[in-house]
Amino acid sequence: METRTIGSLAVPVVGLGCNNFGRRLNAEQTAGVVDAALAAGVTFFDTADIYGQGQSEEYLGRALGQRRRDVLIATKFGNRMDGAGQGAHPDYIHRAVDASLRRLGTDYIDLYQLHTPDDSVPIAETLGALDELVRAGKVREIGSSNFSAEQIDAAEQARPAEAARFVSVQNEYSMLKRAPEDGVLADCERLGLGFLPYFPLASGLLTGKYRRGQPVPEGTRLGGPGAKPIDDQELATVEKLIEFAEARDHTILELAFAWLLSRPAVASVIAGATKPEQVRANAAAASWQLSAADLSEVDALLGTR
Repeated sequence: METRTIGSLAVPVVGLGCNNFGRRLNAEQTAGVVDAALAAGVTFFDTADIYGQGQSEEYLGRALGQRRRDVLIATKFGNRMDGAGQGAHPDYIHRAVDASLRRLGTDYIDLYQLHTPDDSVPIAETLGALDELVRAGKVREIGSSNFSAEQIDAAEQARPAEAARFVSVQNEYSMLKRAPEDGVLADCERLGLGFLPYFPLASGLLTGKYRRGQPVPEGTRLGGPGAKPIDDQELATVEKLIEFAEARDHTILELAFAWLLSRPAVASVIAGATKPEQVRANAAAASWQLSAADLSEVDALLGTR
């Protein structure tokens, strides 16, 4: 699989989001998905301490076992962990990374990300603590998540001289959710940061499972209890995208990946999976490269935001 760079890391263009581990999948099911990912060339695993309140990290580490050195692990800190705390204060960062290392069963994390901005702590203090982790060998690179363009700029300007810097930004981005186009992607290109889109399939809307005029499939993310109604306008756009993809012997899922990977700042598309066949489909989707004419036509179908 093609790789792109995040700092010193060469990451495959398709990564596996691990938010289902410990929440929708048990340890055995997690192992099946991890095995399928490795077989398909997906060697970049993105998790967080909060996923399953630590179980995602634990199950991932257990599933990888002796193969840990063959993969890249990204995890996150900062959101509330039951009984442990939250935030980006230096003292908490040191406790959080040690807890993640224990759960993952490893002695280093490839990409350690601040899950959400913490306005109560000066970003320079957070970066100073993360630099200490890099110098100690506990972390190879550091990244941010859910940062605005202004927060990305502030972090770059506040970074102590010679200290580690954020090398990535992980925000929601898809053909239906395009907020990063308001400055974040441009900042990533200007500063040489790798952009990691999460929810690239718009919570399933871009998989082809949801069709206009058809009932929402039961047991899906958008068909469960308490799920919000699907927007009619979004479904109309989805139908147009399905038609576009199928006219070229592709699926809308493949289009969703290809469209994101056409963005220069995008380093790897982080997609979750609950079944091995979903991982294989995600990995295969990276092979379609859209032409300039294709991109122009898709942009016309998407319209203005």
